[in-house]
Amino acid sequence: MTLRRQRRAIAAVFAVHGAVMGTFAARIPSIAEHLHLDAGALGLALFMPAVGSMAIMPFTGRAIHRLGPRAALRVLLGAYCVLLAVPPLMASLALLCVSMVVLGAAAGTSDVAMNAQGSALEHRMGTSIMSSLHGMWSIGGFVAAAIATVATRFDVRAPAHLAAMAVALLVAGQLVVRMLPAVGAGGVEEPVERPRFRFPVGIVLVIALVGFCAVFGEVAGSDWSAVYMRTVMHSGAATAAATYGVFAGLMAFGRLTGDRVVRRFGAAVTVRLGAFIGTVGAVLVALAVATPVTIIGFALVGIGVATVVPLAFAAAGRIGAESGSAAAGNAIAGVATIAYGAGLAAPGVIGGIAGLTSLPWSFVFVATLIVIIVFAGRALAPRAAAPAGQEAAVPKVAVADVWPG
Repeated sequence: MTLRRQRRAIAAVFAVHGAVMGTFAARIPSIAEHLHLDAGALGLALFMPAVGSMAIMPFTGRAIHRLGPRAALRVLLGAYCVLLAVPPLMASLALLCVSMVVLGAAAGTSDVAMNAQGSALEHRMGTSIMSSLHGMWSIGGFVAAAIATVATRFDVRAPAHLAAMAVALLVAGQLVVRMLPAVGAGGVEEPVERPRFRFPVGIVLVIALVGFCAVFGEVAGSDWSAVYMRTVMHSGAATAAATYGVFAGLMAFGRLTGDRVVRRFGAAVTVRLGAFIGTVGAVLVALAVATPVTIIGFALVGIGVATVVPLAFAAAGRIGAESGSAAAGNAIAGVATIAYGAGLAAPGVIGGIAGLTSLPWSFVFVATLIVIIVFAGRALAPRAAAPAGQEAAVPKVAVADVWPG
């Protein structure tokens, strides 16, 4: 199996995963309206997927070790696709919260598994690909949001829409996972000894906290853009769904071009400049002056935080790449546990601030977190520069530099 074919396969996996998220995010207003949820109750429901993810992500390395990289990804991604159909069927807030916990657990574990495959492949190819892989995730979300916009325009109810997408994405996901190698994407056999999860410390903790701020911005855009347009800007349902599509589309553009930008300017400059753009976008959203300006604001948030998480995962994955996908999965899970903590905090924090004040003030807080990346983003710079004339897409990082002990 050629490296190019492996890259196409894992890119398709990222797209399927993103499409599940995009489908769900675009129909959040429909689910909220069906259950008559206010901002606080919706924030509680959107808090639950992160609970499920955070609770189970540290154990993903063990699942990869026990089942093997390809089988683990097949099971976890398949579960995520199937569970997409469940939330709109729930008849109460309590049942919705339970379904969201399970959905989040499947989302988090499949996320770690596919990033472990992608990072191992990047290590073997010797060039940066993680940003473009995450770009495929955003493209999946963008296409799914476009489908949701059409479905909303033709009054297709959320249960029918999500059920149809669940079946289609399940089939697509299983087909592309079959194209991946049974061993790690880098071609490394898994170690006999079961890998142990360890909480990140040192420089990797700083990188994870930068990722936390970026994920907070991502969650703010993905979970709240459609709701913001409906409740604050009083836009129609189709415009609300399309706003998420614009957010996902610009994030996809940022990630698809991110590898080239990183190779030219370095990770730190790329991340800090993007964070500045994202801060401007969050401020435009908070001002809520006009529908077009607000849509532009969400677009700038999307492109501004686009490359932060892929670069953090790439650094984590390199730690365990030579030991197999299970070790890489544990390293990525360590960063993801902190960074995706934003997914745990963001819905509740945004909903809580909105309940006490308003949604625009929630995005003032989002802008504050993104601006932190402008100053802390230098932590993503390689520890040592590559020699002149040598490509520095995937800098060599010692284990002790990013995973002390």
